[in-house]
Amino acid sequence: MTNPHPDSSGDKWQDLFRSDLSDAEGSPAGWKYEDGVLAATKDEVIWTARSYENFTLDLEFQNSEGTNSGVIVYASDMKDWIPNSVEIQIADDSYKKWAESPRNWQCGAIFSHVAPAESRVKAPGEWNRMSISCLGPAISVAVNGKMVAEMDMRRWRSAAINPDKTAIPAWLSRPLCELATEGRIGLQGKHGPAPIRFRRLRIKENVTASQKQDDKSPGEESDVSKESAETSP
Repeated sequence: MTNPHPDSSGDKWQDLFRSDLSDAEGSPAGWKYEDGVLAATKDEVIWTARSYENFTLDLEFQNSEGTNSGVIVYASDMKDWIPNSVEIQIADDSYKKWAESPRNWQCGAIFSHVAPAESRVKAPGEWNRMSISCLGPAISVAVNGKMVAEMDMRRWRSAAINPDKTAIPAWLSRPLCELATEGRIGLQGKHGPAPIRFRRLRIKENVTASQKQDDKSPGEESDVSKESAETSP
């Protein structure tokens, strides 16, 4: 099986944040780097100081029991980011609340839009790997060695109903096809009582990705997208 995770050790890769968080915006006071681990102490988002488009983000995360967090991409408004961005969900799927939630709210989902093809998240306390590729409107997510979710934002023309006919929460009030495909990257903090930890946050910009994406038809979708649509609640 092909490894969906990149080799993020090369010189084209950069740390998402400096260890002193001097290049972070939002609420860096609610976060702390210690021994290479970035941990949230508050329910606040930490943002990159600049926007990104056409990139691959590689990281590791560690849940606690009941963790609810996420990685936010393409945020065009940091103060009102929920309807103006795309969130890749991080959650403890073994926790009752998340085990019983819609599948497109579970770990590896493109939140409320695409369910993961399968749950790959490990038990709380273990480290997980996640890779997120954003190439124009095409977003893909890999978790622990498996590609679990893919989407073409151009197919999401409604803010109420997904292409697979599942409902979208009212607070996600803008159709994905209208969102910018360039924006800040954010990490959701201690959302609820359970902490979240990150490490090895590395990013690489893909300068030729927009030309590649222009050749892809809005109607095209991968096997993962089809599987997610068939299994979403």
